[in-house]
Amino acid sequence: MIRRTIALVAGGVLLATSLGVAPAAAQSKKVVVAIPGIPPIYSVTIAYVAEKQGFFRKHGADVEIKPFDNGTAAARAVVAGDIDMAWSPTPPVINQVSNADVPLVAVYGMPNPDWVIGTTEAGKTCKDLIGQDVGVDSINGARSVALRSMLTSCPGVKIEDTKQIALGSAPGPALLAGRLQFAVLHLDDLAEIEHQGKKLNILLAMKNTNPTSHYLIMVVRKDNLAKYRDAIVRTVAGMIEAAHFMQDPKNADAVAEAAAVTGHNKEVNKAALKAFLALDFWAAKDDGMPRNKIEAVAALMKKIGSIKPDKEPVTYDALVDGSVWKDANAMVK
Repeated sequence: MIRRTIALVAGGVLLATSLGVAPAAAQSKKVVVAIPGIPPIYSVTIAYVAEKQGFFRKHGADVEIKPFDNGTAAARAVVAGDIDMAWSPTPPVINQVSNADVPLVAVYGMPNPDWVIGTTEAGKTCKDLIGQDVGVDSINGARSVALRSMLTSCPGVKIEDTKQIALGSAPGPALLAGRLQFAVLHLDDLAEIEHQGKKLNILLAMKNTNPTSHYLIMVVRKDNLAKYRDAIVRTVAGMIEAAHFMQDPKNADAVAEAAAVTGHNKEVNKAALKAFLALDFWAAKDDGMPRNKIEAVAALMKKIGSIKPDKEPVTYDALVDGSVWKDANAMVK
């Protein structure tokens, strides 16, 4: 009787595996993943693709996606233990870890920022930012740090010369509505502005001013990574498979539908997807956390004063755990 029971259990696990369904034990820990923006920013469409295409479920991950006002707040929620993981902007996370020694570790990344400083006004240059309101997400948030970083390439203009206006993920709509003249924007903001029949003039672009910059990292508390490593690896596997799915042009409609959470229509989402893919935005061939970029961001944060004078930038090896992506990628293959 005991042998028969064991055989039935083993057969059930084998059947579940053959059908692409993970054993229930793999789903014992629900992983809450925070994403930046209400509505969500376009970059985290990867999480919604993984959810809607069943990639989390395929790899035995039980995932809940939870939007936050911005990625910096999401990282703080991970530190506080309110959520398990977050897609958060790399510069503020490096600042948090360096200044306060918070126990965050990065397991996956989006290496290429798409930030630009734009205006719908003609004939403007970066020097016209002096004394002007500039739309960002939050003070010291991702757009704020991007503004500070890009301004290092505009002689005679400092962050203190501008007035930052905190608008969450809505600087683009504010610019369209004429509430301000300047804003730090994403590529999908550009697609939306063009769709509305307006021309955006780009004053500075991160890919030109800071080519070694890094955009987002997926972070988790070190103690929770040790405790729930299997669930976290499975969650990352779902994201990796989504990244591969998004690379294929035949999936553009499905990706655009998943991106509806951003508030853009399907036409704008497809145009934005094309622009993001041209930037090689979602890492599919590696973990998206190249050492040279992470170290360059840390050095820049120290240079511009975001890391306190008495603190040293966190090292790459202390911040990054590349083994999670390797195990997750092996699962996808």
